[in-house]
Amino acid sequence: MLTKSVLVVDDAMFMRLSLKIMLEKNGFQVIGEAENGGVAVEKFKTLHPDIVTMDVTMPEVDGIEALRQIKAIDSKAKVVMVSAMGQEGVIKQAVMAGAKNFILKPFKEESVIKVLNSL
Repeated sequence: MLTKSVLVVDDAMFMRLSLKIMLEKNGFQVIGEAENGGVAVEKFKTLHPDIVTMDVTMPEVDGIEALRQIKAIDSKAKVVMVSAMGQEGVIKQAVMAGAKNFILKPFKEESVIKVLNSL
């Protein structure tokens, strides 16, 4: 089985770190991290990850806008939105903008891995 590369995007460093540890433990390769959507789009262009985990609420460029920009670069990009409970409207927006799936915070390891393995 090929190792899937992941770009982890979240403005909170501890969230990026916990996702990275979780993913690497389960055979994914975290090839980059970004603290906001603008950085995420730049890193997407240079790293070409198989999957992007994208936080919704971030400073400067939010997750929905970054998702749109990434989809404009690569329409086949696999972006999974990560959002807190109670952001259903945002999730609907994200899916319409091309998100493949979403993970709710606080997340459980098995649900994160199941979502990413389904891509």
